[in-house]
Amino acid sequence: MDYRSSKSTDTITGPRSEDVLPHTAAAAVKVVIVGGFGVGKTTMVGSVSEIRPLTTEETMTEAGIGVDDNYGSESKTATTVAMDFGRISISEELVLYLFGTPGQERFWFLWNGLFEGALGAVVLIDTRRLEVSFDVIGRLEERGVPFVVAVNDFPDAPQHPVETLRKALDLDLAVPIMACDARRRESSRDVLMTLMRYLHSLTVARV
Repeated sequence: MDYRSSKSTDTITGPRSEDVLPHTAAAAVKVVIVGGFGVGKTTMVGSVSEIRPLTTEETMTEAGIGVDDNYGSESKTATTVAMDFGRISISEELVLYLFGTPGQERFWFLWNGLFEGALGAVVLIDTRRLEVSFDVIGRLEERGVPFVVAVNDFPDAPQHPVETLRKALDLDLAVPIMACDARRRESSRDVLMTLMRYLHSLTVARV
């Protein structure tokens, strides 16, 4: 058999032009987007990423009944089982790599690997289910990962003053808390810029 005749003519073209890292990029920062199930992590990564985001969503099945707490997200039919990944250029020199964590508790064992090397985090919360944020924040504090809190906008979610939320979540006065709409690129970008400013202030304070 002449294998030469069956040789593929396909060529490897490499990444799409829009996925190529800008040549001006001088620094890259890893940021994790964390939160409970259904708070909008995949949505935030997808809305703000300048490249086509990598997602690992799988269809939810009956196996999760009685195991996963989907209160407030009953209409959700898919869930992240590993991570979401995206990228955004904050400036010509600074690029953020975004890693969205799985929200269901049975996948939280993956978080340690995703936290590794992260400079900071965004904690997305849903005010209908504040209690799911306690363990999330506790894990970040245990690992010493600085974070900001973003209150995602859900139509039927109760509105609370910032100080009420700060007290309920037992947060230090320095930790930024802001409202956001994870569906909107501008809003998600504002959250990431707030995180960068917060990280900068922590660096300055140590000098």
